[in-house]
Amino acid sequence: MNCKSRILGCSLGLLFLLAPHADAQKRRAQQQPPKDNATYTAALARSAETCPEHSEQRTRPGVVAVPAAALKVLESRGYALCPDTRLDTTTPVVWYGKQGVFAWNPASAGAPKILAAQAAAYARSEEFPSATVVWKSNGKLAEGALVPSFRKR
Repeated sequence: MNCKSRILGCSLGLLFLLAPHADAQKRRAQQQPPKDNATYTAALARSAETCPEHSEQRTRPGVVAVPAAALKVLESRGYALCPDTRLDTTTPVVWYGKQGVFAWNPASAGAPKILAAQAAAYARSEEFPSATVVWKSNGKLAEGALVPSFRKR
């Protein structure tokens, strides 16, 4: 066996040794840490208490789209995330300032992404307006848009 084939053999052996380790690290990185799971569970529980249209199928996609750090800020202030099928698909995300609720239309495909972006932005600045704020389906503010008022469970 010459030198080149020994080097090639050793390199392949190292690859076979390290491949399972790299795959396991990738799987661990994709899982949420246990404390984040508790954050998401608490947000879902608050939604169940607050939202008239709460169901696991409707609420979970919006809640899990929001980063855990933003959910912690929302939870510390007692704010909720609520699915609301009454919202139009052209204005699928609303912040109800007086009630402290982010609502989104679960039938709108892009709504969870817009919800996550806006909730994270408000949580970072920790400035939540007291007025109602509405976003269009492209993520921009909808000035003067009419939305149904929030009704609590």
